[in-house]
Amino acid sequence: MVDRPRRPKQRGQHEPDPTGTAPRRAALRLVDAVLRRGDPLDIAMHAAAQGLTGADRAFAVAIASETLRWMVDIDALIDSATAQILPDDVKSRTVLRIALAQLLVLKSPAHAVVATALPLVAGGPRRLVHAILSRAQQDEWQLPERATLPLPTAERWAEQWSLAMVEVAEAGWSTPPPIDLSFAAEPGADEWPDAISLAPRHRRLPRGQAVEAMPGYSEGGWWIQDLAASLPARLLGSGGGRTVLDLCAAPGGKTMQLAAAGWRVVAVDSSAKRLERLSANMARTGLAADIVQADIRSWAPAALADAVLLDAPCSATGIFRRHPDVLHRIEQRQIEEMAVLQTELLARAARWVKPGGTLIYATCSLERAEGEDQVATFLDHHPSWRIDPVCADELPDAIAPNANGFVRTLPGVLSDAGGLDGFFVARLRAPAQ
Repeated sequence: MVDRPRRPKQRGQHEPDPTGTAPRRAALRLVDAVLRRGDPLDIAMHAAAQGLTGADRAFAVAIASETLRWMVDIDALIDSATAQILPDDVKSRTVLRIALAQLLVLKSPAHAVVATALPLVAGGPRRLVHAILSRAQQDEWQLPERATLPLPTAERWAEQWSLAMVEVAEAGWSTPPPIDLSFAAEPGADEWPDAISLAPRHRRLPRGQAVEAMPGYSEGGWWIQDLAASLPARLLGSGGGRTVLDLCAAPGGKTMQLAAAGWRVVAVDSSAKRLERLSANMARTGLAADIVQADIRSWAPAALADAVLLDAPCSATGIFRRHPDVLHRIEQRQIEEMAVLQTELLARAARWVKPGGTLIYATCSLERAEGEDQVATFLDHHPSWRIDPVCADELPDAIAPNANGFVRTLPGVLSDAGGLDGFFVARLRAPAQ
């Protein structure tokens, strides 16, 4: 038998991926899930990061998050280096996005970035990726000081609020936010020496700490909750054994607040998975609530409640600092769809408040359609209800109610102390009879 000459092996063919490729491949899947399918990053993570270690999983999420946070500016750099604009949906653009996020934001070693990017593409696109990454190093590419918002978001917020708000939002978006803790009871003055306190039963810590390793995690005296997200429950004050319905309650930050404040809490949510997390949070903290899995569009309580807190499903554009994927997923259509749902839920929740009782309506949205406009519509259809204005002394320093007695936290609030999520909160009073 005559031996036939072997065909030369193509570069990269059958070669194992370099060490560190797996989390980059997972990051590629995460970004693709957000941009192509509109999946939230935390939901896409479960499938995209299967089989990764905890450290690799965290790295994949960090790559994807920073890619999405800086994507407008990264795309501008990519487009400056190509003779023809790469379509948004080609794989090579996404590979370049995650590679440049590592180089320019996460400051990963250049050799590791290039070595792990090339196995993610093949053929001509591989040569293109290599050429652009080489140019990025040779020309010492840099990103601007502020991450640019996606154009539809910037235009929408400029119209609703101002161009100055957009600039402040970009400054807030450029850096991941700090960690806020809510406490069941006020911690001692000598505890948490590296934290700052912006409100009672609150501490703020620098980002980058492993939550499970922080003091007191196992004992359950605190939970992660942005200060803005704690405002709706704070506005109900002490419960004194009265009953409150916490609607759309999972994952449970407000449920824990209310239980710690002495309310008898009925926590309702439609998602069994999210209620598992709420139950785990309640078990860890040792707090109690009646937990109900139900869709409040078809559910009703057995009796009227002294207070109802509706943290309504929304576009979640207010939490864009923590979830940079949201501004790439949410468009005007989704905002309008959520507003229709909110109108229905708010009207339904109002039926369950005792005469003279309190209804808190809240959304983690920076859209007027999901905040101010919702309350205006509700009052038009429920003229016997009235606004119960929030007073300045009910709120943390630097957070103030607006002229209508609502709470609207916009980008720029507490910017010197790490910023705040975008929230809208209105307190409404039921008619006495």
